[in-house]
Amino acid sequence: MNRVLLLNGPNLGRLGVREPDVYGSASYADLVAACARWGESLALAVDVRQTDSESELVGWLHEAVDTRSHVVLNPAAFTHYSYALRDAAAQVTKAGLVLVEVHLSNPYAREEFRHTSVIGAVATGTVAGFGFDSYRLALDAVRHHMLLLPQP
Repeated sequence: MNRVLLLNGPNLGRLGVREPDVYGSASYADLVAACARWGESLALAVDVRQTDSESELVGWLHEAVDTRSHVVLNPAAFTHYSYALRDAAAQVTKAGLVLVEVHLSNPYAREEFRHTSVIGAVATGTVAGFGFDSYRLALDAVRHHMLLLPQP
């Protein structure tokens, strides 16, 4: 079974209580359970993680390269300014792995500072604005692109 690290950045552990008008009322635990189900249906071993630490996210992206794991990444607030995260994400795609940037909300429908992603340019693709379904669509995209990649 192919492994996918599904990585979530700052404040996503607060799903269900943080701005439910923007992020919905389902909890982080609900997201983890849904991603596990979706991954299983796609024959993907999904390892869902969340941290508020930029350095931990960078370390997990390095782990993805070292273990040949594809990545679904919700960088959250780090999307807009973390060049350290961007450089680590670039290592994933340069290693021939799939990295899908994902967002629950549509950044372009929100404050102007959210319109810029430093991650998007190095990601395989981006899915945003579909709530929890953004993650399902991202996992579908990982599976699809994995089938297109040359096998080592």
